[in-house]
Amino acid sequence: MGALLWLLIPLFAAIGAAIYAGIAARAGKRKSGGDVAELAGYARFREAMERRPSDSDAAA
Repeated sequence: MGALLWLLIPLFAAIGAAIYAGIAARAGKRKSGGDVAELAGYARFREAMERRPSDSDAAA
């Protein structure tokens, strides 16, 4: 009987993790923009890093 009680601990942990994952996934979908906005921001960052600095941008 004691062994069965010890097996309940991982069972409750798995159920709790599943509930948490469901809530986290639902909250992640509510964010506006999502991956599209992040990818666009990353593309702008990459373009800025690839540009050569002009003479006016150089520090004296």
